[in-house]
Amino acid sequence: MKLSVIVPVYNMAAGNKLNFCLDSLMNQTLEDMEVIAVDDASTDDSAEILKTYEEKYPGRFRAVYSKVNRRQGGARNLGLKESSAEWVGFVDSDDFVAPDMYAKLLAKAEESGADMVGCDYTIVEKQGFEPGKTVENNSADQTGVLDEAKHKSHILKNGSMVVKIYLRSVIEQNKLTFPEGIFYEDNCAAPLWSMYFSHFERVNEALYYYLQLPESTTHHVSFEKCADRMKAMELLLEQCRSRGISESYKAEILMRVTELGYVNTLFSYMYGGRHRSMKNCGIIRDYIRRIYPEFRDNPYYKERVNEEYKKFIDLQQRSNFCFFVYYIALHAYRKVIKRIRGGK
Repeated sequence: MKLSVIVPVYNMAAGNKLNFCLDSLMNQTLEDMEVIAVDDASTDDSAEILKTYEEKYPGRFRAVYSKVNRRQGGARNLGLKESSAEWVGFVDSDDFVAPDMYAKLLAKAEESGADMVGCDYTIVEKQGFEPGKTVENNSADQTGVLDEAKHKSHILKNGSMVVKIYLRSVIEQNKLTFPEGIFYEDNCAAPLWSMYFSHFERVNEALYYYLQLPESTTHHVSFEKCADRMKAMELLLEQCRSRGISESYKAEILMRVTELGYVNTLFSYMYGGRHRSMKNCGIIRDYIRRIYPEFRDNPYYKERVNEEYKKFIDLQQRSNFCFFVYYIALHAYRKVIKRIRGGK
């Protein structure tokens, strides 16, 4: 088998999401591939849907049923254990892919000798193959044989794992897995995995369709998810230290921890969080103070964090109370101004 595509599934029966995702995979132009769907203890009809696909596509579709909810990382790990193909890919069960996505990724791998290949994705608000906003997942200067400079670049901007395929032997040799039981497991796995691959190439097309509905979790940020992102970054640090790779890419790893675990977490919580609280903001601040208090001295900090965020961060480091009150007031003021201008 050339390729195994692993699909974690949890309560995706509604709105035809799971069916549309699986149909896009079963209708791939690449014939030598299998789909392994892992039901993560769904409470809806997802498991029943998977059974119909097992019956319809014997030998090409397999379902794994977890008795407990292990979150997406745990489901992916179960899928990895069940797979045996030369290459491995991952798809989220509410997204879908172009019919020739995997044929094109594998063709690029075979012509270039790469052990990791990716593409871009497009953000859509409904099911269908009309592209929306295209997002460049990795850049051309990150391709080729991965020397030290390119490895650093991939740590700082690793891109999404669902738009890539990975050579299975690299995963097995280095015992690469996903964190379990948390959201944002990719935030830990993606930069860590990238350090073990030696040649990256990309197909310059948006072949992955990222479905973003108004009710998507990206629009409503709970503190539970923020806490999980911070946990994912701590796990990344632990993994790098235990594997003996933290010193080689220390500045890059710590910048990624700062950027995702603190900066992005803080401002996504403040902008989109429900029931925002000063206490939770303080927890986010305490996290970076505990694991990397000198984060502002990182050589990448000045160039990768925008100026307004830096001012907010400086304020929070001095006074969490002042930061919280000022941010809320400024955010409310800007919303009013936006409404007024929009009404003209």
